[in-house]
Amino acid sequence: MLLGEPSDAINHLRARLDRQARGNAIAKSALETALLDAQGKRLGVPVATLLGGSRHVHLPVLWTLASGDTRQDIDEAEQRLNDRRHCDFKLKIGANAVDEDVRHVAAIKAALGDRAGVRVDVNQAWDEATAVRGIAALQDAGVELIEQPIPARDHDGLVRLADRFRVPLLADEAVADARDGMTLATAGFSGAVALKIAKSAGPRGALALAEVARAAGHGLYGGTMLEGTIGTAASLHAWSTLGELRWGTEMFGPLLLRDDIVTTPLDYHEFGVDLPFGPGLGITLDEDKLAHYARPA
Repeated sequence: MLLGEPSDAINHLRARLDRQARGNAIAKSALETALLDAQGKRLGVPVATLLGGSRHVHLPVLWTLASGDTRQDIDEAEQRLNDRRHCDFKLKIGANAVDEDVRHVAAIKAALGDRAGVRVDVNQAWDEATAVRGIAALQDAGVELIEQPIPARDHDGLVRLADRFRVPLLADEAVADARDGMTLATAGFSGAVALKIAKSAGPRGALALAEVARAAGHGLYGGTMLEGTIGTAASLHAWSTLGELRWGTEMFGPLLLRDDIVTTPLDYHEFGVDLPFGPGLGITLDEDKLAHYARPA
């Protein structure tokens, strides 16, 4: 439906695509990313410049501890701290009994102390009553942020929980775009908001959500759907334009790869990652690697 259209008419192309294809946020994000990259390369400027200009050239990146074994997670966190790779850590919880999850998280926080921030992602696993008990215990353990403790559609419950506890709550699945952000803000939510270009149909949609969240006084967090280097670079260009990312980012997707399709990997150091410089996304595809990993459609 877009063949033959001028690739620099990004607003026109997105409007046409939105009229003819509902949803499909991830596909739209990939398309918008490609259009922004092409426009930046044509003009000789970074994507961040097209989005208003970067305010940061190095962004903090946390690491997810996911082994499920307390001792192993502590050792991994210690190594990441010693290597100056990450100084904030997230744990996915909710699959086990609340008391078991709390013991696991509390032990890790106690071992790391003030050297690292510890936060959790409950992935919508609790109902509100369970969340009251779990959040209270996690707050006492020193957890600094609790992500999406209850189902995404329960905005009223999320508001009640945010009002009840000191520890901030992070809305993720509850907010995909600016409209969701407005709905949550109008309901009285007082926590933080996770931004993801893939759930907001592109970098510009994520930044629109960021503007709503900022106006409502919500802290911002640069989230990921574990994109590779291309998607991560696009996210970094968007996040770099924001004045403040109160809760940093989790743009560690490329660190999970055994190989990559770019000629130069992103530079992770000093507890964060550098914004890639150069026209467009600032990255170059390795055509040989791309051909090697390509599969027929």
